[in-house]
Amino acid sequence: MVTSSWTAAPAQAASPRRRGAVLERAILDAALEQLSTVGWNGLTMEGVAAGAQTGKAAVYRRWSSKEELVADALRAGLPSPEDVPDLGSVRDDLLELCRQARRTMYSRPGFALRSVIHECDAAQARRFQEVILAGVVEPTVRLLGEVVARGIRRGEVRPDAANSYVFDVIPAMMMYRSKVCASEWSEQDLEEMIDRLMVPLLRPEGT
Repeated sequence: MVTSSWTAAPAQAASPRRRGAVLERAILDAALEQLSTVGWNGLTMEGVAAGAQTGKAAVYRRWSSKEELVADALRAGLPSPEDVPDLGSVRDDLLELCRQARRTMYSRPGFALRSVIHECDAAQARRFQEVILAGVVEPTVRLLGEVVARGIRRGEVRPDAANSYVFDVIPAMMMYRSKVCASEWSEQDLEEMIDRLMVPLLRPEGT
Protein backbone atom coordinates (compact mmCIF):
# COMPACT_ATOMS: atom_id res chain seq x y z
CA MET A 1 0.00 0.00 0.00
CA VAL A 2 1.39 3.36 -1.04
CA THR A 3 0.75 6.24 1.26
CA SER A 4 0.88 9.73 -0.05
CA SER A 5 3.09 12.26 1.71
CA TRP A 6 0.88 15.09 0.45
CA THR A 7 -1.29 16.81 3.00
CA ALA A 8 -3.73 19.58 2.39
CA ALA A 9 -2.47 23.04 3.27
CA PRO A 10 -4.38 24.59 6.14
CA ALA A 11 -7.06 26.93 4.96
CA GLN A 12 -6.21 30.58 5.44
CA ALA A 13 -8.31 32.26 8.03
CA ALA A 14 -10.71 34.65 6.43
CA SER A 15 -10.19 38.30 7.20
CA PRO A 16 -12.62 39.41 9.88
CA ARG A 17 -15.52 41.32 8.44
CA ARG A 18 -15.12 44.98 9.27
CA ARG A 19 -17.84 47.56 9.32
CA GLY A 20 -18.45 51.21 10.05
CA ALA A 21 -15.59 53.30 11.35
CA VAL A 22 -13.11 50.39 11.36
CA LEU A 23 -13.61 49.73 7.66
CA GLU A 24 -13.53 53.44 6.82
CA ARG A 25 -10.23 53.82 8.68
CA ALA A 26 -8.77 50.90 6.73
CA ILE A 27 -9.87 52.45 3.43
CA LEU A 28 -8.45 55.87 4.34
CA ASP A 29 -5.15 54.27 5.39
CA ALA A 30 -5.02 52.34 2.13
CA ALA A 31 -5.61 55.57 0.18
CA LEU A 32 -2.69 57.27 1.96
CA GLU A 33 -0.49 54.24 1.29
CA GLN A 34 -1.39 54.32 -2.41
CA LEU A 35 -0.70 58.04 -2.64
CA SER A 36 2.68 57.76 -0.92
CA THR A 37 3.79 54.85 -3.14
CA VAL A 38 2.16 55.09 -6.59
CA GLY A 39 1.12 58.76 -6.38
CA TRP A 40 -2.04 60.56 -7.42
CA ASN A 41 -1.94 59.41 -11.02
CA GLY A 42 -1.41 55.77 -10.04
CA LEU A 43 -4.10 55.68 -7.36
CA THR A 44 -7.28 53.81 -8.28
CA MET A 45 -10.38 52.99 -6.28
CA GLU A 46 -9.72 49.32 -7.09
CA GLY A 47 -6.19 49.55 -5.71
CA VAL A 48 -7.44 51.22 -2.54
CA ALA A 49 -10.06 48.50 -2.09
CA ALA A 50 -7.41 45.81 -2.49
CA GLY A 51 -5.13 47.55 0.00
CA ALA A 52 -7.97 47.77 2.52
CA GLN A 53 -8.91 44.11 1.84
CA THR A 54 -12.45 44.99 0.96
CA GLY A 55 -14.60 45.17 -2.14
CA LYS A 56 -14.65 48.05 -4.58
CA ALA A 57 -18.35 48.53 -3.87
CA ALA A 58 -17.58 49.26 -0.20
CA VAL A 59 -15.34 52.12 -1.29
CA TYR A 60 -17.81 53.56 -3.79
CA ARG A 61 -20.65 53.44 -1.26
CA ARG A 62 -18.73 55.94 0.86
CA TRP A 63 -16.88 58.02 -1.76
CA SER A 64 -18.12 58.58 -5.30
CA SER A 65 -14.71 59.66 -6.65
CA LYS A 66 -11.05 59.39 -5.80
CA GLU A 67 -10.95 63.18 -5.24
CA GLU A 68 -13.47 62.84 -2.39
CA LEU A 69 -11.65 59.83 -0.97
CA VAL A 70 -8.24 61.49 -1.07
CA ALA A 71 -9.54 64.71 0.51
CA ASP A 72 -10.96 62.74 3.46
CA ALA A 73 -7.80 60.62 3.75
CA LEU A 74 -5.64 63.73 3.97
CA ARG A 75 -7.95 65.37 6.52
CA ALA A 76 -7.82 62.26 8.71
CA GLY A 77 -4.13 61.57 8.25
CA LEU A 78 -2.31 64.90 8.46
CA PRO A 79 -0.80 65.25 11.95
CA SER A 80 -1.91 68.06 14.23
CA PRO A 81 0.81 70.69 14.60
CA GLU A 82 2.80 70.73 17.80
CA ASP A 83 3.29 73.83 19.88
CA VAL A 84 6.63 75.52 19.23
CA PRO A 85 8.74 75.49 22.43
CA ASP A 86 10.18 78.76 23.65
CA LEU A 87 13.88 78.23 22.94
CA GLY A 88 14.90 81.74 23.94
CA SER A 89 15.33 83.40 20.55
CA VAL A 90 13.13 84.01 17.54
CA ARG A 91 15.79 82.45 15.31
CA ASP A 92 15.76 79.13 17.20
CA ASP A 93 11.96 79.16 17.54
CA LEU A 94 11.52 79.66 13.77
CA LEU A 95 14.03 76.93 13.01
CA GLU A 96 12.16 74.47 15.23
CA LEU A 97 8.88 75.42 13.55
CA CYS A 98 10.43 74.72 10.14
CA ARG A 99 11.66 71.35 11.37
CA GLN A 100 8.13 70.50 12.45
CA ALA A 101 6.82 71.46 9.02
CA ARG A 102 9.51 69.31 7.39
CA ARG A 103 8.56 66.32 9.57
CA THR A 104 4.97 66.72 8.43
CA MET A 105 6.08 66.87 4.80
CA TYR A 106 8.11 63.66 5.24
CA SER A 107 5.38 61.74 7.05
CA ARG A 108 3.26 59.27 5.07
CA PRO A 109 0.36 61.76 4.89
CA GLY A 110 2.91 64.41 3.93
CA PHE A 111 4.21 62.34 1.04
CA ALA A 112 0.60 61.72 0.04
CA LEU A 113 -0.12 65.45 0.08
CA ARG A 114 2.99 66.16 -1.95
CA SER A 115 1.91 63.68 -4.61
CA VAL A 116 -1.39 65.55 -4.86
CA ILE A 117 0.32 68.94 -5.08
CA HIS A 118 2.86 67.77 -7.65
CA GLU A 119 0.63 65.68 -9.92
CA CYS A 120 -2.82 67.27 -9.93
CA ASP A 121 -3.76 69.69 -12.65
CA ALA A 122 -5.06 73.17 -11.75
CA ALA A 123 -8.73 72.17 -11.65
CA GLN A 124 -8.03 69.14 -9.44
CA ALA A 125 -5.72 71.12 -7.16
CA ARG A 126 -8.50 73.59 -6.41
CA ARG A 127 -10.55 70.74 -4.94
CA PHE A 128 -7.80 70.21 -2.35
CA GLN A 129 -7.22 73.88 -1.54
CA GLU A 130 -9.32 73.76 1.65
CA VAL A 131 -7.52 70.61 2.83
CA ILE A 132 -4.09 72.14 2.26
CA LEU A 133 -5.05 75.43 3.90
CA ALA A 134 -6.72 73.86 6.94
CA GLY A 135 -4.25 71.00 7.39
CA VAL A 136 -0.92 72.67 6.66
CA VAL A 137 -0.88 76.39 5.90
CA GLU A 138 -3.22 77.80 8.56
CA PRO A 139 -1.71 75.83 11.50
CA THR A 140 1.78 76.89 10.41
CA VAL A 141 0.73 80.53 10.09
CA ARG A 142 -0.89 80.40 13.55
CA LEU A 143 2.32 79.07 15.11
CA LEU A 144 4.36 81.67 13.22
CA GLY A 145 2.16 84.33 14.75
CA GLU A 146 2.92 82.98 18.22
CA VAL A 147 6.67 82.90 17.55
CA VAL A 148 6.67 86.45 16.18
CA ALA A 149 4.60 87.70 19.14
CA ARG A 150 7.14 86.19 21.54
CA GLY A 151 9.93 87.87 19.59
CA ILE A 152 8.17 91.22 19.83
CA ARG A 153 7.86 90.83 23.61
CA ARG A 154 11.59 90.06 23.81
CA GLY A 155 12.44 93.08 21.66
CA GLU A 156 13.94 90.89 18.93
CA VAL A 157 11.21 91.60 16.39
CA ARG A 158 9.84 94.92 15.17
CA PRO A 159 6.16 95.31 16.15
CA ASP A 160 4.90 95.91 12.61
CA ALA A 161 6.26 92.50 11.52
CA ALA A 162 3.15 90.80 12.92
CA ASN A 163 1.24 90.82 9.62
CA SER A 164 -0.09 88.29 7.15
CA TYR A 165 2.59 88.97 4.54
CA VAL A 166 5.38 88.05 6.95
CA PHE A 167 3.46 85.01 8.21
CA ASP A 168 3.06 83.74 4.64
CA VAL A 169 6.79 83.76 3.86
CA ILE A 170 7.84 80.40 5.39
CA PRO A 171 4.84 78.35 4.14
CA ALA A 172 5.14 79.96 0.70
CA MET A 173 8.88 79.31 0.50
CA MET A 174 8.60 75.71 1.64
CA MET A 175 5.71 74.93 -0.70
CA TYR A 176 7.40 76.69 -3.63
CA ARG A 177 10.76 74.98 -3.15
CA SER A 178 9.06 71.62 -2.69
CA LYS A 179 6.77 71.88 -5.73
CA VAL A 180 8.78 73.90 -8.22
CA CYS A 181 12.37 73.16 -7.22
CA ALA A 182 11.90 69.65 -5.75
CA SER A 183 13.87 70.77 -2.69
CA GLU A 184 14.02 68.30 0.19
CA TRP A 185 14.81 71.06 2.71
CA SER A 186 18.04 69.95 4.37
CA GLU A 187 19.02 71.35 7.74
CA GLN A 188 21.34 73.78 5.94
CA ASP A 189 18.47 74.95 3.70
CA LEU A 190 16.28 75.65 6.73
CA GLU A 191 19.04 77.52 8.56
CA GLU A 192 19.83 79.65 5.52
CA MET A 193 16.18 80.56 5.02
CA ILE A 194 15.93 81.67 8.66
CA ASP A 195 19.29 83.46 8.81
CA ARG A 196 19.23 85.13 5.37
CA LEU A 197 15.55 85.86 5.02
CA MET A 198 13.45 85.68 8.17
CA VAL A 199 15.79 87.14 10.80
CA PRO A 200 16.66 90.22 8.66
CA LEU A 201 12.97 90.61 7.78
CA LEU A 202 11.93 90.61 11.44
CA ARG A 203 14.84 92.49 12.99
CA PRO A 204 14.04 95.94 14.47
CA GLU A 205 15.52 98.88 12.62
CA GLY A 206 18.95 99.93 13.82
CA THR A 207 19.91 96.48 15.18
